[in-house]
Amino acid sequence: MKYIIKKILMMILTLVVVSLCVFLAFNFIPGDPATRKLGTEATPELIQQYRESMGLNDPVIVQYFRWFTSFVKGDMGTSYNYNQSVASIIVKKIPITLTLAIMSFIIMVGLSIPIGIYTAKHENGVIDKVIMVLNQIIMAVPPFFSGILLTFVFGMIFKFFKPGGFISYEKDLGGFIGYLILPALAIALPKAAMCIKLLRGSVIAEAQKDYTRTAYSRGNSTGEVLYRHVLKNAMIPVITFMGMALADMVAGSIVIEQVFGIPGISKILLTSISNRDYPVVEAIIMGIAIIVIVVNLLVDIIYRIIDPRIEVE
Repeated sequence: MKYIIKKILMMILTLVVVSLCVFLAFNFIPGDPATRKLGTEATPELIQQYRESMGLNDPVIVQYFRWFTSFVKGDMGTSYNYNQSVASIIVKKIPITLTLAIMSFIIMVGLSIPIGIYTAKHENGVIDKVIMVLNQIIMAVPPFFSGILLTFVFGMIFKFFKPGGFISYEKDLGGFIGYLILPALAIALPKAAMCIKLLRGSVIAEAQKDYTRTAYSRGNSTGEVLYRHVLKNAMIPVITFMGMALADMVAGSIVIEQVFGIPGISKILLTSISNRDYPVVEAIIMGIAIIVIVVNLLVDIIYRIIDPRIEVE
């Protein structure tokens, strides 16, 4: 319990620091939301009146505490561009982006663990060498390019789906999931390739340690040694990678949404950055940061479950 409490306190501190960095970054970069909203031909008096009404003339630290306390209470502020609450703008977009990220993670895990174990068991075999070559190729191809290839092959040639023909989860959940399979695959493939290589190397390294030879000397079969002893220790660095990969998939899905025409948070985020709509941008970035921090907390807890020897230092 002491271990978990310390991690939660660190998570809260990290969240505060991230929120401060996010807020200050968008207050010091060039650009004025008032000028962007009213246009360059607006009079200085009108611009100042708008800034005063939005609280933009207050000291930065005052603006930060007002924004952060409201955010903690669930109030994400009001969009400068859309003149409505930020929550109402992004609430229907978040499930799309999160579903895409979760599907990508499931595909990554489903591919990497069995293939990683297989290649480790058949080290230097023909299939192992072929998979390692394919791994290098897949890792070198960025997700957005994989997305373009998948769109061309399965959308334009085989007509398995209509590019840009997104189906809302509110209308057809099955069609919604089906449309996200290829985008999720584009995100998952490079991460799966990395995870396969990491798991393979970790299993091979653990299999050469003394405790493995001791397990064999006690009459355990190869499968028993692998699944009861080796894999448990080999999975620790892999779990670290998977945690980072899941967090990266949430952020990386923004690019893939643009490739496949998925109306997630990407379009709103890019439009808001262009329009200096800081409340929307800050809310989305803070949401991503919270996901990353929570995932890291879960990874630490899983560490403790897998290896009880891990203690608070």
